Amino acid sequence: MEETVLRAGEGAATGQEEGNSGTRLNASKPLHRFIKGEGQSLGIVVLIFGCAELLNGFELAKGQLENSTRIYIPFWQGALFVISGNLSIYTVVHPSKKMVTVCLAMYIVTLLGVIVSAGYRIQCVAHLSHGIIFTGPYMDGNWSHNRIGLVLSVEAILLGSSLCVSALLIFLSIMARLALKSAKTQMVLQRVLPAASDTTST
Repeated sequence: MEETVLRAGEGAATGQEEGNSGTRLNASKPLHRFIKGEGQSLGIVVLIFGCAELLNGFELAKGQLENSTRIYIPFWQGALFVISGNLSIYTVVHPSKKMVTVCLAMYIVTLLGVIVSAGYRIQCVAHLSHGIIFTGPYMDGNWSHNRIGLVLSVEAILLGSSLCVSALLIFLSIMARLALKSAKTQMVLQRVLPAASDTTST
């Protein structure tokens, strides 16, 4: 009788360990959705856009024309892109629920920054376009005209690139949210199922 109790206890212990290991494995499986969503590749793309933003920001800061460096957009937005890209790459290499949560929060902050920068850059593009079409304070010769056109082109390119990055960040945010939601659902189901099997066996 004692041996039966001991064997039952050992079986329950091993079953509990298998249940716990199954919980850990199943909890990590939904995180693979984030990996299958090409999180690393898209993170590299966002990182490259961030580096381009920073490099163009240093060039824009040298000019005297009004541009997005007035509120340091290329620097803080480039830093946000670089951080988001690095987090995506690191999370794919070392997937965990905590890192996916951090990535999701960073994506949201970066998207809010893109909204602010896009609004200001649209104003800059409109102002510079007005300076090219009409006689403005910077129109004192061909060199000034070409300089305005150059700054306008850079601002338009950076505006378009930031909108492209925002689309990538929205996609990554959806993937991260689905991964976190699936992880919570599977952990709850995995904890309920062993309890139900114990009840039926007794």
